[in-house]
Amino acid sequence: MADDSLFERGLATRKAVLGDDHVNGATARQTLFDEDFQAFITEGAWGSVWSRPGLTKRERSIVTLALLAALGHEEEFAMHVRATINTGASAEDIKEALLHVAVYAGVPAANSAFKIAKQELAKRGEVAP
Repeated sequence: MADDSLFERGLATRKAVLGDDHVNGATARQTLFDEDFQAFITEGAWGSVWSRPGLTKRERSIVTLALLAALGHEEEFAMHVRATINTGASAEDIKEALLHVAVYAGVPAANSAFKIAKQELAKRGEVAP
């Protein structure tokens, strides 16, 4: 059974970070097969963790980018680079996070993430392609 207040808080935070278009698109593609998973990430990731007061959305965004880069989750990494327009994390923040990834998770992980970040930030005119 979903916790309606946790879900609603999570949905609001998810939209604030990823944008209405992204979240509405994910909701439109939801099926009976993945609806429980979508509720789980909305409540758990967005309602519980991303909604906590301990870090700003910018700080959470930077941590998330570093973790996704280190783990090689390229699609999610690209999505969270796009989300930085909503979180306040800058291209400089992303660069610094990826330098940490290079040291602590390896150069190949950082190299892939730099490539993706450059592509996503170039679409917004924030870096040269």
